[in-house]
Amino acid sequence: MTEISPFPGRNRLLAALSSADFALLQPDLDPVSPELRQVLETADEPITHNYFIESGLASVVAGNGNHRRRIEVGLIGFDGMTGLAVVLGNDRSPNENFMQVGGEGRRISSDRLRMAMQESRSLHGVLLNFAHAFMNQIASTALSNGTASVEERLARWLLMAHDRMDDDNIPLTHEFLALMLGVRRAGVTVALNALERKAVIRLSRGQIFVVDREGLKASANGAYADMEMPVAC
Repeated sequence: MTEISPFPGRNRLLAALSSADFALLQPDLDPVSPELRQVLETADEPITHNYFIESGLASVVAGNGNHRRRIEVGLIGFDGMTGLAVVLGNDRSPNENFMQVGGEGRRISSDRLRMAMQESRSLHGVLLNFAHAFMNQIASTALSNGTASVEERLARWLLMAHDRMDDDNIPLTHEFLALMLGVRRAGVTVALNALERKAVIRLSRGQIFVVDREGLKASANGAYADMEMPVAC
């Protein structure tokens, strides 16, 4: 029977590792406290570190530099890690990754992670499982962006954020949500107010409180599925 990692933190990927695989990473895992808006990866530039999030939210954002169009394509919390291009054998991504909710975590240099993956196929396999789950999330996001209403997309996003937060409070402004969903701020305000009228959320200045999770799922109208939160294995 495989011995489970002794990692004491909340990150699901690190907790899913065997003791031997965790031991490969442990000496190089530095505790960090990434702040709001801190950039973890810059588009088209070498990834220097991989972050294993324990609290807070990191956003993967695609953009068109010429037209300044940006939209979130993925969300990472304590379920996983950043820098999946490294896991997939590359050194950079066309997307930006930054903290939209500050928190805590561990980071390791990408060079050291590459060495550890070369030493252990089982370690690489666990990280690839998360990469696969994250690709499924991106596909679901694309489907939602192309077929769902702003209110349905917002409900889905709030559920995904709620999955990765410590409590029912999601500290995000209308401006940030507009970027995440690729819509105008006014559209986000209308959708938030509609969800508040349904009594599934409660709004406060710069804060969104999830009041009725099942009602929020109903408001997503099929755009959200429980598999949006990958389970490390």
